[in-house]
Amino acid sequence: MKRTPHLLAIQSHVVFGHAGNSAAVFPMQRVGVNVWPLNTVQFSNHTQYGQWTGEVLAPEQIPALVDGIATIGELGNCDAVLSGYLGSAAQGRAILTGVARIKAVNPNALYLCDPVMGHPEKGCIVPAEVSDFLLDEAVAVADVLCPNQLELDSFCGRRAESLEDCVAMARSLLARGPKAVLVKHLAYPGRKAEDFEMLLVTAEGSWHLQRPLLAFARQPVGVGDLTSGLFLARVLLGDSWVAAFEFTAAAVHEVLLETQACTSYELELVRAQDRIMHPRVRFEARRLAL
Repeated sequence: MKRTPHLLAIQSHVVFGHAGNSAAVFPMQRVGVNVWPLNTVQFSNHTQYGQWTGEVLAPEQIPALVDGIATIGELGNCDAVLSGYLGSAAQGRAILTGVARIKAVNPNALYLCDPVMGHPEKGCIVPAEVSDFLLDEAVAVADVLCPNQLELDSFCGRRAESLEDCVAMARSLLARGPKAVLVKHLAYPGRKAEDFEMLLVTAEGSWHLQRPLLAFARQPVGVGDLTSGLFLARVLLGDSWVAAFEFTAAAVHEVLLETQACTSYELELVRAQDRIMHPRVRFEARRLAL
């Protein structure tokens, strides 16, 4: 019997709704990965409601919890670490310490960094020190980096002007450490308004993917967290970078179709769970000659 992969997911948690681990853990489990959730914050709901309660995990708790897993002899079974929303830069450095410890006992373990830098216009609040940590420290350690357009622009210190520019910017990040860069949402000038575009860049090439952009009264939160989690899960299950990319786009689209049908602000993960596992649609990633 093929071994089930294990993944340590270190990001935010909301009691109500779906963001961070609350958006990613169940879908990753549903496709066949054992997930160890470690919550950087526990909030009542995501911050785009404009009000929330909860607290940030003390940074020293992250290595302490990793140490607890090591004590029971399970740390070497960790195949990957996923990090997302951080409450402080100190948390980020604690995560990198944990990644180093895991890679010491399992050199094949992957680290996927979802570099959440916030979006004040949308109500996503991230401390400035966290953005600095991601830009200056995390990128060099990550095996996989999953920015959106705003974050890609931040990493490169300029705004993308075209798809070709996005490819060049993502490729420049490979030179800083990552094996793969997945841009979860492209927003360069001149793109078609009716499409949702994504980009995958590795040392082997660059792939562009388009799917329909669905309309919502309020855009659901947690789509990026869902995307990063599913992509990493499928890679751990044996997919190539491109196959994982295509599967993820299809599965996320299925979730959004269900969410739209329910006129919901929160992702309808439970209702869409069978479609996550077996998407009815397929979007082909087109290799770019760039």
